[in-house]
Amino acid sequence: MPRNSTHGDFDDLVSAAAADLRPICRTLRKLITSRHTGFVEVVWPAQHIASYGVGPKKMSEHYAYIGVQGSHVNLGFYHGASLSDPDGLLEGTGKKLRHIKIRSVADASRAGVTELLLQAIADRTRWANEA
Repeated sequence: MPRNSTHGDFDDLVSAAAADLRPICRTLRKLITSRHTGFVEVVWPAQHIASYGVGPKKMSEHYAYIGVQGSHVNLGFYHGASLSDPDGLLEGTGKKLRHIKIRSVADASRAGVTELLLQAIADRTRWANEA
């Protein structure tokens, strides 16, 4: 996506994060991009998020986001309320959105995190193929 006043690139997000959160951001991005070869990434530096999906539309085509917070990084799921979460990792009470608070690289590498991501990718891929 071309850089403009609204969008940036992943390095913009990482450079704005606290130093101890930068490895977490990079690990989460690697997790996402290694599981979905056809991903679309849109970065909103002002919102402190990088968003991933099957197309550029945030709420309909995206499945996950990396959101930098003050003391942790959220791995959020736009349609997380519909995901199976046997490990109880997801937080949030909204109609659709859920997130996992990631406080370390080890947190990002847990099997349950990968499983939720794979479910989210499959859901949006299925949705895109039906649309």
